[in-house]
Amino acid sequence: MDTYYATNGLITQPGEWTNAVFNLPTEIAELVKVVQGLMVHVHWAGRYGLSLLPQRMEELQLRKVALMLQRIMELDDRPLTEPRALEKRLVGNCRDFSTLLCSFLRCQGIPARARCGFGTYFTPGQYEDHWVCEYWQDKRWVLVDAQIDEFQREVLKLDFDTLDVPRDKFIVGGKAWHMCRQKEAEPNDFGILDMGGLWFIRGNLVRDIAALNKVELLPWDSWGLVEGQDTDLTSDDIQLLDKLALATMDSQTDDELVRELYLDSRLLVPATIISYTDGGAMEVEL
Repeated sequence: MDTYYATNGLITQPGEWTNAVFNLPTEIAELVKVVQGLMVHVHWAGRYGLSLLPQRMEELQLRKVALMLQRIMELDDRPLTEPRALEKRLVGNCRDFSTLLCSFLRCQGIPARARCGFGTYFTPGQYEDHWVCEYWQDKRWVLVDAQIDEFQREVLKLDFDTLDVPRDKFIVGGKAWHMCRQKEAEPNDFGILDMGGLWFIRGNLVRDIAALNKVELLPWDSWGLVEGQDTDLTSDDIQLLDKLALATMDSQTDDELVRELYLDSRLLVPATIISYTDGGAMEVEL
């Protein structure tokens, strides 16, 4: 294991808040509790009895950890180890929980990376759009779902350790692509709400590739091979996606190949991307 994933990148760098994360717990269970005490998932807020004001939705557009930490401290400037009241927590989603945990682990020199894919434990029979964090421990990559607290565990009736998520419970983007290409699964079973299909899987595969190159973008950010319809793909595009899937679908990823292929202009995240929000498509500079 090299040190590539043990250092922060453009998105996970805490910036001026580096000192604030210096004394965080080193045990993964405690570190996950810190993340959960700082953030509330936008789609779970109501179940906790929290009614979010419309302006709080803007927090979902915070890509970079430094900006996330800035907002967290604006809401409550106590040390990060102090759990916030629900209304004082940053509004986020699974990608944000995973990226924040990834940043904290890297700040401790622990190799970590956010993974984009699909969870099987939210809706029976469905592979739901989801992100988790993955960190290196005991010579293997361990999947951690930082979003799932005790309340969510009880509601979802989970019977596995969310600090060591089995590989058949969380399906990385490449595995999902491979499963559907091999006709082992139905593409329309992958997605979220009324969105799904092979195009959705393709988007998560490419976002996962970017995250494996330490560019952890928002679920609605788009560029290169994320864009366009399935019918727009060339045979060369499909061959590239197949190759990426094989390189990333197992716990032991082919990191050298992933970094090499990422330099392809169809995958490399440009300085300006397209982000699809409720207000429509807009250009965003990273």
